[in-house]
Amino acid sequence: MFRYLMLILMVVTTSVIAKDKEDGSNVQPDNFYPRVKMQTTMGDIVVELDRRRAPITSNNFLRYVSKNGYNGTLFHRAVPGFVVQGGGYNTDFDEKPSYPEIFNESGNGMKNELYTIAMARQNGPHTATRQFFFNVNDNPSLDPGKEWGYAVFGMIVEGQEVVDKMMEVETEYQLRLREPNSPIEPIVLEKATVLPAEQ
Repeated sequence: MFRYLMLILMVVTTSVIAKDKEDGSNVQPDNFYPRVKMQTTMGDIVVELDRRRAPITSNNFLRYVSKNGYNGTLFHRAVPGFVVQGGGYNTDFDEKPSYPEIFNESGNGMKNELYTIAMARQNGPHTATRQFFFNVNDNPSLDPGKEWGYAVFGMIVEGQEVVDKMMEVETEYQLRLREPNSPIEPIVLEKATVLPAEQ
């Protein structure tokens, strides 16, 4: 009887843990290609994530989106012909709180090509948390070779012209961030939402 009760307890506990898991895998768990809409002060962008090739990175991104973690954040870096980066700071240039660093999935076969979305990181390979960037050119220097690269986890499917406009804004040196390519007129990611799964 005791063994039977323990078995029931284990089954119930396991199902509760799976249900309460909040690493992003609980967001549309059966959808390999979830889409996220980003409403910015320069227009809307829709990205399609690739959970088949970048499951850890995609789930991490979805976790921030589902928790409203990107709402009200800045695109703080815009380098013409290279990248537009955001997701890490609020409009006062304060760093937003982050979940733990994630494993670098840059070896998944996806390239840092025009209109893809990838994770920003520090010098260490497995230091990505919440910041992401759009490639506004083909950037093979960001792909893995002898060293770890930057993990691509999706692509822009709507709003490519919005990212093009972001890349062209006037920038200045932002002292607080020590960022030489910070937009003078703030570009704000007002809201990021997971779109309903396509049937």
